[in-house]
Amino acid sequence: MGIAKEIIKKFIPSQLLLSYHLFLAKLAAFYYSNPSNKLIVIGVTGTNGKTATVNFIAQYLECLGKQVGLSSTVNFKVGKKEWLNDKKMTMLGRFQTQKLLKQMVSGGCQYVVVETSSQGIEQFRHSGINYDLVIFTNLTPEHIEAHGSFDNYRACKEKLFEHLSKSKHKRINGQQIKKTIISNADDQETDRLRKYKVDKFLTYGFANKADYQGSELSLDKGLVNFKFNNQVIKNNLLGKFNGYNILASLAALKALGLSAEKCQLRGVPGRQEFIDQGQNFKVLVDYAPEPEGLKQLYGALKEVPRKRLIHILGSCGGGRDKARQPILGKLAGQEADIVIVTNEDPYDDNPMEIVDNVAQGAEQAGKEYNKNLFKILNRREAIKKALKLAQKDDLVLITGKGAEQAICVAHGKKIPWDDRKAVRDILQNS
Repeated sequence: MGIAKEIIKKFIPSQLLLSYHLFLAKLAAFYYSNPSNKLIVIGVTGTNGKTATVNFIAQYLECLGKQVGLSSTVNFKVGKKEWLNDKKMTMLGRFQTQKLLKQMVSGGCQYVVVETSSQGIEQFRHSGINYDLVIFTNLTPEHIEAHGSFDNYRACKEKLFEHLSKSKHKRINGQQIKKTIISNADDQETDRLRKYKVDKFLTYGFANKADYQGSELSLDKGLVNFKFNNQVIKNNLLGKFNGYNILASLAALKALGLSAEKCQLRGVPGRQEFIDQGQNFKVLVDYAPEPEGLKQLYGALKEVPRKRLIHILGSCGGGRDKARQPILGKLAGQEADIVIVTNEDPYDDNPMEIVDNVAQGAEQAGKEYNKNLFKILNRREAIKKALKLAQKDDLVLITGKGAEQAICVAHGKKIPWDDRKAVRDILQNS
């Protein structure tokens, strides 16, 4: 974060700062002629699965011949033009967001899918967007330091549903678009959302009875498949969590009067992405920056044939939850055969202190320093170490950044970076 922003945050009362954010959101929407009123807008919020669900909805819509725009942690899309998100922000600033929506309208998009984060909601980046359908994926205790408590975090998420319930209906192609909530029936937070008055409140799930019911969820060598509407849904995607992401996406299309069960999904950049340069071991790059997501990933990887698991990870600085640093390390220590702790996004924090905290958790799980636990601050050198240690049929797992395009260091600086590119470069030159 820049010095100017720090000064503003320090000296301006928080309530006045929030009013400023809200004013900017309304001004930006007005300046760009309220572009979201001309689009069917789908929002996705929750702790985990947002990025994948956004991308899957967009892919399904494209499969049906629709022009689509999307905005996510990983990527942006306007029709056929797609590019990686290099901003280190899930939701862009208010004027950038409205400009992007305007480009989608000009590009002939009919639908837009917006990943909507708690930080974005807290700063009213959502308030200039007229959503039509909002998906709730799940809620787990993350981002607590940023919000002060789990209750505050939950309340922040709920602001999006309140916003939806109060937004004006729009008419597109002569039809009034209904305001709809689609929520995960298998998450206990779903009942809290029923208080918001919308045209349709729908649910999806596997374990509990839902409006959009998935069944026979199973993993074949880690790949998820299940039944929906009497059809078997198969994709080359890992993990039970992706079963939920796919089901949420299919539910969204059903709610819009569309059907895409027969469409095949692609992966999402940096999400369970295998890197294959002809090596005799597997390399997997994933985001999974927090404990719950990492647990789910480990669960999926248990089904993937392999010998040893070599895991490279770190943790984020800059006001993110410090408490999760040793927890991530402990999880890695319990699940991986070899743990390599490295730099991730320290921001203004001491990067070596973060590495030490993560490594401490791995040591608590029984790992021994310089035997099956290594601390290598330079991320490229850490990856190089892992690839050198890897033997035939091992799995090298790299988490924390996915397809992010920079490492964020002190004083708001960004160092260009891509885990996937680093792996390919090292493998090609080894």
